[in-house]
Amino acid sequence: MPVPHTTSPRVLLVEGPDDKHVVAHLCRNDALMPELPILDKGGISPLLKAIEAEVMAPSREAVGIMVDANDSPGNRWLAVANQLRKAGVNAPGQPNPAGTIIDSSPRVGIWLMPNNRTPGELEDFVARMIPKQDTVWPLSQAYVEGIPADARTFKAGKTLRAKVHAWLAVREEPRKMGSAIGAGDLNANAPDAVRFVTWLRKLLA
Repeated sequence: MPVPHTTSPRVLLVEGPDDKHVVAHLCRNDALMPELPILDKGGISPLLKAIEAEVMAPSREAVGIMVDANDSPGNRWLAVANQLRKAGVNAPGQPNPAGTIIDSSPRVGIWLMPNNRTPGELEDFVARMIPKQDTVWPLSQAYVEGIPADARTFKAGKTLRAKVHAWLAVREEPRKMGSAIGAGDLNANAPDAVRFVTWLRKLLA
């Protein structure tokens, strides 16, 4: 069984560096960062394998688990629930749309990107933070849609990811997704972002 990466009482497990960067900036925006080590597990498989050790670490008070739903929120939910069961934690049958918090010891929270309901990933969450009045977003979408199918090097399921990164590329100072939150290019008060931070605050309470 993998060993926990930190003895901190509260941790958030994420799949990769982009996830960590986005959450870190949301936490800084909401003054949560000093309380929360964010552990980049290097992919979904290593994250799932690490759940048991991270939950069972002696010092743990709260463990957050943030993963992409991808094409099947149900399958991803079951994968997380199966690993939690090994640690003696029983997850509910389906995710809470507001973010799941299990009143176990330690307390466990689960967030399926983008919104605990629909298929998708981090970029779907970030796309919802693009200001509604932004005039470049429709152009970024049209640009990606206009790339001929035989010239696309991204998979069909990653089209929104391409649109988000096309939009980021034409900011006044092109930034990563997390930095775009800190710079105010992305709206940290968008509904899904507020729900995510509210879930995280409840988990850490």
